Amino acid sequence: MPPRIEDYALIGDLQTAALVGRDGSIDWLCLPRFDSGACFAALIGGKDNGHWRLAPAASDARATRAYRGDSLVLDTVWDTPTGSVKVTDFMPQRDRAPDVIRIVEGLHGRVEMRGVLRLRFDYGRVVPWVRHAEGCRVAIAGPDSVWLRNDPQVTTYGKDFSTRSDFTVGQGDRVAFILTWHPSHEPRPRIIDPYDALDCTLDDWRDWSARCCYTGPHRDAVIRSLITLKALTYAPTGGIVAAPTTSLPEELGGVRNWDYRYCWLRDASLTLNSLLAAGYLEEAAAWRDWLLRAVAGAPDDLQIMYGLSGERRLPESQLPWLSGFAGSTPVRIGNAAVDQRQLDVYGEVLDSFHSARTAGLPSEPHAWNIQRSLVDYLESTWRDPDEGLWEIRGPRRHFVHSKVMAWVAADRAVRTVEAHPAARGDATRWRAMRDAIHREVCEKGYDAARGTFTQSYGSTELDAATLLIPRLGFLPGSDPRVIGTVDTIRDELTHDGLVRRYATDGSSVDGLPGGEGTFLVCSFWLAEALQLTGRPAEARALFERLLTLRNDVGLLAEEYDPAAGRQLGNFPQAFSHVGLVCAALTLLDGAGSDARP
Repeated sequence: MPPRIEDYALIGDLQTAALVGRDGSIDWLCLPRFDSGACFAALIGGKDNGHWRLAPAASDARATRAYRGDSLVLDTVWDTPTGSVKVTDFMPQRDRAPDVIRIVEGLHGRVEMRGVLRLRFDYGRVVPWVRHAEGCRVAIAGPDSVWLRNDPQVTTYGKDFSTRSDFTVGQGDRVAFILTWHPSHEPRPRIIDPYDALDCTLDDWRDWSARCCYTGPHRDAVIRSLITLKALTYAPTGGIVAAPTTSLPEELGGVRNWDYRYCWLRDASLTLNSLLAAGYLEEAAAWRDWLLRAVAGAPDDLQIMYGLSGERRLPESQLPWLSGFAGSTPVRIGNAAVDQRQLDVYGEVLDSFHSARTAGLPSEPHAWNIQRSLVDYLESTWRDPDEGLWEIRGPRRHFVHSKVMAWVAADRAVRTVEAHPAARGDATRWRAMRDAIHREVCEKGYDAARGTFTQSYGSTELDAATLLIPRLGFLPGSDPRVIGTVDTIRDELTHDGLVRRYATDGSSVDGLPGGEGTFLVCSFWLAEALQLTGRPAEARALFERLLTLRNDVGLLAEEYDPAAGRQLGNFPQAFSHVGLVCAALTLLDGAGSDARP
């Protein structure tokens, strides 16, 4: 049976990440960064495109898995007719070179194990030259070099352009495999002790998780989502990738396959708010500082996304030698949406800085000057059409959400000047801009006959992003227009109670064939909107149902297919986990609990 997206678990070292399947195979890993070429690309190709399986040789072995406490250390316990064994997978936070460590430990009886390592650099295209050196197997091709060693030594041999190992473990036996990448022109990387690395990795995650100040009824789900967001952070810069994968399909067999290994400004304010509310001021400050560096420059050059270090050019191309997940092609790297015009990013940036300032994070001296220039530029451009939050690859339109976020930009600028008189700015002019946007949205973006805000001016289509209107403060949850929008979206834009972004039938504006699943973050937005419109019981019921859609280790992809009961899209998805954290906080706040952070 081919793997499903939800069959994978995540391990990572805060600079890249790997996906480990239920069958014990690492099918995705990019080295040395999230956006580097993959050396294991079986996830979006086949086993010949690179993977590393370590599991019992018995075909009838059964596996159960879980993260060890509040960490990113994965334990998989295999039961076989002759005994049981545990495989522990993790990536220690690196000093210099990235390591993947897999420790096999016999629990009882005796278990025959089999390892198959098939390295393929450049997204499964390049077969390396493999040799023995200094007690290791070394794979080299071009700029990439990978060293594999094991402790204690077990016999490895080459077969079918792969490195294999067959060995047996009894109760108490331990065998560790250490895979280390480094540039091929540099000397061999330092040798690390796998067991010391395990202890340090567990300590790192336990110390980090202990800082979470959320103590509400869904703490396990919240802390797992926060750990996932931390795992998607590129530690050297503070940027957070949308997902560690590319081209996992939004429709099986379809063409909606995108590269998400970059940092989106649309995620900025929600991510920042969730980190601040959970007590992670250091991470929020790093994300804020990344944002400040990325957006620095001429305000008309503001992009919707950037690279891990703030890179601006992310050219999109296709990899025709990869067959795609479940035959979903094309497989893409890079993202052409980087060149789109999305007015909502101005509001997201201003809202992020406002949240950071309100939380007491110290501000950089030049930060306000950058924000002021963005608002001044938006004053002359907010009336223009754009591609909108969902990166429509069709004609530009006057998207309601984009206009609402332009209102957010003006509102946060006004509030900053009001709260901090030392912050220079023309608050009178910005108030006029804020009022003008509000009037126009309510006049042109609201369908009075149906009682709902629409996707764009003059359209009858709906957009799940309008569920954010009460959260953003554009209108209160008690406003009949907000209540009507929530009810209409529930009636017309849901599938089995879960929310789609917008309709993807023949009238869709996105310019793409095929459909997609329900969007998990939009469903969390609905739970929040229900809470904010005075329906807490319905909000809790939806939220608790969404928690059941997580896989066995608590991870969510971008979308969900209610009919097939499968997760869809890139995985794990930061936006989905941010949605979970924000909804949990909103429900807790609405409950008036003393446990709120």
